[in-house]
Amino acid sequence: MTNRPTAILAALAALAALAAALVTSGAFAESGAPDVEWRHHGRDHAFSRYSPLADIDGENFSQLEVAWRWKSADHRVREVPGAFSGSALMVGGRVYMMTTLWQLAALDAATGEEIWVYDSEAYKAPRAAYSGPRGIEYWTDGEEERILFATSGKLLISIDLATGQPDPDFGEEGFVHMSLDDLGRPGIRLRDISAGSPGIVVGDTYIVGSRIFDVPSKKTGIPPGHVRAYDVRTGEQKWRFHTIPQEGDDFTDTWESDSWKWMGNTNVWAPLAADEELGYVYFATSTPSSDYYGGDRHGDNVYGESLVCADAETGERVWHFQTVHHGIWDYDNASAPNLVDVIVEGRLRKAVAMASKTAFIYVFDRATGEPLWPIEERPVPPSTVPGERLSPTQPFPTKPPAFDLQGLTVDDLVDFTPELRQEALEVIESFVTGPIFTPSIVTGEGGKLGTIVSPGPGGGANHPGASFDPLTGIVYVQSTTQLGAWGLAKPDPARSEFRYVKKSTGGAGGLKIPQGLPLTKPPYRRITAIDLKTGEHAWQVPLGEGPTDHPAIRHLDLGPLGSRPSSGTREGGLLVTRTLLITHSPKRESWDAPTATASYLTAYDKATGKVLAQVETDTALHGVPITYRHQGRQYIVVPAGGRPGGRAVGRNANVQAATAELVAFALPRED
Repeated sequence: MTNRPTAILAALAALAALAAALVTSGAFAESGAPDVEWRHHGRDHAFSRYSPLADIDGENFSQLEVAWRWKSADHRVREVPGAFSGSALMVGGRVYMMTTLWQLAALDAATGEEIWVYDSEAYKAPRAAYSGPRGIEYWTDGEEERILFATSGKLLISIDLATGQPDPDFGEEGFVHMSLDDLGRPGIRLRDISAGSPGIVVGDTYIVGSRIFDVPSKKTGIPPGHVRAYDVRTGEQKWRFHTIPQEGDDFTDTWESDSWKWMGNTNVWAPLAADEELGYVYFATSTPSSDYYGGDRHGDNVYGESLVCADAETGERVWHFQTVHHGIWDYDNASAPNLVDVIVEGRLRKAVAMASKTAFIYVFDRATGEPLWPIEERPVPPSTVPGERLSPTQPFPTKPPAFDLQGLTVDDLVDFTPELRQEALEVIESFVTGPIFTPSIVTGEGGKLGTIVSPGPGGGANHPGASFDPLTGIVYVQSTTQLGAWGLAKPDPARSEFRYVKKSTGGAGGLKIPQGLPLTKPPYRRITAIDLKTGEHAWQVPLGEGPTDHPAIRHLDLGPLGSRPSSGTREGGLLVTRTLLITHSPKRESWDAPTATASYLTAYDKATGKVLAQVETDTALHGVPITYRHQGRQYIVVPAGGRPGGRAVGRNANVQAATAELVAFALPRED
């Protein structure tokens, strides 16, 4: 016999779920993006990375073949360009892609044939190689169409898609010179600021963050990471949000001794998200300078390492939440916020979720900033570094649970064999260990080299971030279990004005034991499915094979352990379709091989995390997979190749690198 109250509740929940799906699909309609296209960096302004396409499914995924390839125009400038990454768009039968050297290409979506290339020549500007582009923004008013982007040369450019040339009505003949804006602070070093992720257009406002050199040597002249907004048609600046509060702003008292007047960074280098119905934009901020020593900026340092909601038309703060007070761990919020509509305790919640380097995902009502589940301020250890004064507490979400390793204990050390465990124990004897937010020490204090930090600054959720499935209310997070190990030391006064600077002690790629394996238990890279209806994990699986072929453990037949990224922690990304979760992982000749020579494009069951199929590629994939349908055929497109490590080099450099290219996969055509 059916329990009537239970049946009624189930029916109400089903109706609410349908309403949530309709709201989410409405977000696509607001942006004007047909279901078959991919019009924004995250596909939509909610940054879901979800597509309803299902022609490619678990049964036929293994049949994917290369449909077309486009060799990056960067090869016409440099013989060996940097690793090709970022994300493409597909609008109106054309694929648009920004190259590592800031050249915008328009390609035929069916064949990859080049239609036009616009060369911004941003690579000629100082620090042009510091940060390559990760994406572009599309805008249309129903008649005119534009691609907008900010370059490493401090230019905003609006490209008319009808001509492939700058829009003459935008700024000065298509250009806005951001370097003419002193960010409200005279004397800053503009050479230290460039572009990061794509901006976002909300209504008639184009909003953009920045990438700032985060290892400064001087205390003054460091650019603040203020967010700027421009009229999408004219390029006229509309507002500037001070991520470091300035004279007359709220929260200057959280920057003691007037450090707000000269401190820098606190920039937004992650992608942005927007609720077009509310008219709000959401952005995530990074650590203030210096990343690892805060003795010159006592206080909580609002808006450092925060999620900020602002009015897109005026730039006024609506609400914010600081994920780390007075950060000294380089816990930049490097992931895009995800706007999610979910049923929580029978109530439809329009929320924003942000995955972080801390390995927490923070979830709020996106209109009010109210946490969906309590976030508690808990005591954390104080600093012993002279001049440093840390916050006595840090925020800990009660839900969802952490999605990656936090802190380090003996129980976390690798234990495949007793010999490996003993090696790990001997390594940590030289370091301070403890829970998350364990502070740095001065190198040599107590006979220790430094502190082991988990997650390290390259761990947790970095730039690839999370993706959201509106059909199930599940958010999928890609993360890396990478420790950091460092102490603080007094610098050469000729090289730095800061009292203390970071002294790395763990080696590149995180701590390892003498036999070359990671210090901790696996997985070393993982995907976590988090059900936002309940705030609990649905499943977690390793991402990639990992060191299964290592001589010390080959005989154990351990199965996938999670790979290390091929070019830092910021590669890849999770594509969600109606039936699949799709990403890629590197293939190396061995665990110790410095670079990947190929990749596995992999399809997972969304409900369980089970690998359904893999396609081995003949080049290393780096960028975010996107999907679209054109002329009745579904494609998956991923940037690949280029120089390992990401930086472009001169023509005569002796570097082995694959062709930088955009690769499109599709099912074989039917006869």
